[in-house]
Amino acid sequence: MNRRDFLQWTGLGAGAFLLPNNTVFGRSVAPEALLEPGVDVAVKKRLADAALNAAKAKGASYTDVRIGRYLRQFVVTREDKVQNIVNTESYGVGVRVIVDGCWGFASVVDAKSEAQTAKAAEEAVAIAKANARLMKQPVQLAPQKGFGEVSWKAPIKKNAFEVPIKEKVDLLLSVNDAAMKNGANYVNSVLFMVNEQKYFASTDGSYIDQDVHRIWPTFTVTAIDPKSGKFETRGELSAPMGMGYDYLQVNPGDKITGITTRYNKGYDMLEDVTAAARQAREKLTAKSVEAGKYDLILDPSHLWLTIHESVGHPLELDRVLGYEANFAGTSFATLDKWKSKNFNYGSKEVNLFADKTQEGSLGAVGWDDEGVKTKQWDLVKDGTLVNYQAIRDQAHIIGENESQGCCYADSWGSVQFQRMANVSLAPGKTPVSVENMIKDVKKGIYIIGDGSFSIDQQRYNFQFGGQLFYEIKDGKIAGMLKDVAYQSNTQEFWNSCVQICDEKDYRLGGSFFDGKGQPMQVSAVSHGSSTTRFNGVNVINTARKI
Repeated sequence: MNRRDFLQWTGLGAGAFLLPNNTVFGRSVAPEALLEPGVDVAVKKRLADAALNAAKAKGASYTDVRIGRYLRQFVVTREDKVQNIVNTESYGVGVRVIVDGCWGFASVVDAKSEAQTAKAAEEAVAIAKANARLMKQPVQLAPQKGFGEVSWKAPIKKNAFEVPIKEKVDLLLSVNDAAMKNGANYVNSVLFMVNEQKYFASTDGSYIDQDVHRIWPTFTVTAIDPKSGKFETRGELSAPMGMGYDYLQVNPGDKITGITTRYNKGYDMLEDVTAAARQAREKLTAKSVEAGKYDLILDPSHLWLTIHESVGHPLELDRVLGYEANFAGTSFATLDKWKSKNFNYGSKEVNLFADKTQEGSLGAVGWDDEGVKTKQWDLVKDGTLVNYQAIRDQAHIIGENESQGCCYADSWGSVQFQRMANVSLAPGKTPVSVENMIKDVKKGIYIIGDGSFSIDQQRYNFQFGGQLFYEIKDGKIAGMLKDVAYQSNTQEFWNSCVQICDEKDYRLGGSFFDGKGQPMQVSAVSHGSSTTRFNGVNVINTARKI
């Protein structure tokens, strides 16, 4: 199972039943417990100060404290039945220190007293001292000013946890009913909702209180041909978002119409599943693609995953340095390529940037888990590699004077480390619609939705599928295709980029459960783009030959 799907589909099956007993995900609670206020910020400050003082007394040169309350609700249905409703709460404190130039970390669950957090700090110091015996180079932190007492809240309009369970169940069952009435043989649907209440304090002088919300409405419909026994599926075309339940309240301006309705700021789950059921059945009789070279028109609902795998991961500095290889390998984009200042990542049309501030994105926060103010920065400018994603103890390696603010831990009990920021493709500057882009294509394929993929351990050679494929002949849509996947390498692919729709078409896709590290941690990350054209890409037929 790939990284992206790990928790998506365990959430639909047995994994969802195991979550309440998982130490990191927390204990099972009643739904109303998700609305309780939690620990007062003044109490959090006292708990943090106790840890900061205890670590300093034991010899720490730097300390940060994270006090986290993590709330999760998953509602899982299939056809006319509710399969599971999961409500979990996890609360604890993690303390990270530098002693004798080396990191140490310790944590404590359900910490309510200053004595508990002080003890965790002392344990972290002891671990750092033990680790220092094996240290090759001391930790070098980029300077970071303290921000004093500050806060940040996701700009949600409706807290998903305030919505009654019955309303959520009714929505999902109505989604399933619509799918079955429009040609689906099977359907499952899920609502994933997360609230991270995070408090950060450090010896730099920051006391940062943040309230982060995320939501993901998702489904999969399956249509079966009774004669052959063959089946086709289509999943949701929504994106997981850093929003509240208001994401499911759709305004007219949220829709971008075309061959299939796409969604910008809001999401009409009923409309999408109705189209999905019909399209899954249409895929049963779609023409199988002929292998060859095609111009590809890639919708943001598809392109986000290609960005994630071929740009986001290879430009994580820990992978570039070989410090990290779990779940995604290392990177072809080594330091020598960046130092040359002329490494060609893509065509002149390609401008890729990282951004932890984009409203509504999964990765949006005010400060990262090292207390660094978040920002936007360039990764690829006019096709040339110009930067990576780096945190405080990596910044000096690439000559940066400060962290780029992309450090994250998925729990109070996990050590924060470098995670992918929202990485996106900048929209084109010349106004162009999808329809006009298609008019200029002689032989092409329009791809909507993400699918299966494969990429090598240096994030270079790859293959991507999708959900919906439409043949383009002489500037017109000629019908649906199936069994489509394209193959390329990262440089070749991004150098084949010739046109990008303007900002009116810009949309976010993303991963709600992106895995990295060992022990594995999951994070949520968005990737934005407008519909984009790539010329002369190799397409293969994925049908199994019997």
